[in-house]
Amino acid sequence: MELVCPAGNLQSLKAAVDAGANSVYIGFRDETNARHFPGLNFTDRQIAEGTEYAHERGVRVFIAINTYPQPGNLKKWQYAVDMAASIGADALILADIGVMDYAAESWPNLNLHLSVQGSATSQDAIQFYAQQFGIKRAVLPRVLSVRQVAAIAKNSPVPIETFGFGSLCVMVEGRCYLSSYVTGQGPNMYGACSPAKFVRWSETNAGMETRLNDVLIDRIADNENAGYPTICKGRYCVKSDIGYAIEEPTSLNTLPILADLVEIGVAAIKIEGRQRSPAYVSRVTSVFREAIDKCLADTKAYRPEKEWLATLTSLSEGAQTTLGAYNRGWQ
Repeated sequence: MELVCPAGNLQSLKAAVDAGANSVYIGFRDETNARHFPGLNFTDRQIAEGTEYAHERGVRVFIAINTYPQPGNLKKWQYAVDMAASIGADALILADIGVMDYAAESWPNLNLHLSVQGSATSQDAIQFYAQQFGIKRAVLPRVLSVRQVAAIAKNSPVPIETFGFGSLCVMVEGRCYLSSYVTGQGPNMYGACSPAKFVRWSETNAGMETRLNDVLIDRIADNENAGYPTICKGRYCVKSDIGYAIEEPTSLNTLPILADLVEIGVAAIKIEGRQRSPAYVSRVTSVFREAIDKCLADTKAYRPEKEWLATLTSLSEGAQTTLGAYNRGWQ
């Protein structure tokens, strides 16, 4: 099982490599990648330096070009593909069919991975991308149960990658309109579900209120944990009940089911967090490196260590973790 780790900058790349990542995934400093945050990502020179650092240590580099071009602006995405290929990327993580077609035609020997942004949740969808564009791997959205992942992994024409730790994203990955509805800036082009300039925290008599572009997202009591305010992780009144109707402000953590993911044939575990610090990347990578090694050594006897779980909980959104859709009790 391959451990694929995030790097939002050169320091995080080195931290992931040194902590035991098998692969790192990175992006250019523009809107061609879905983590287009100010101050994050790589210049052409930094990508070349980071790729050399990783390759010297036997670690692969995946470059995410995983957003959807706007009409008349395809050349920027084509340039990113050409630059990534010329630098020596081990794979491109792509979502848009037009970009994928260009990469497959222009660089036929370059490995293409279907991004989670492509929202492929069935064997047929993955088969289409494999036949049309020759993808070598598919990253599954965070909406499937273990049982569903097992069915896809068994029948998929290419290896499957799943998310193992980090922020959860609701249902239609890469196509969320909630943020753009409230702020006018869609996550696809601006790199954030809640751009910082629209976020406001304020103390009130009713508790701490979080707002996005003046829309009330949540009201948090003194004894409650709180994550970064996003529309999908806000609290709403539904049939007179107030609660987290879409998703809770908590992080995915698959350490408790790691052996199950190994046994059903998941080829790679992905850590979310290109917007996180090098220290975060190092700690999470170290925990998962140790856990995967222990699990592969004896899958039947594997149990997550308390220290691992405590470390990951301390790094989680709202200091809380969940199995998310993996643990759908009704399936």
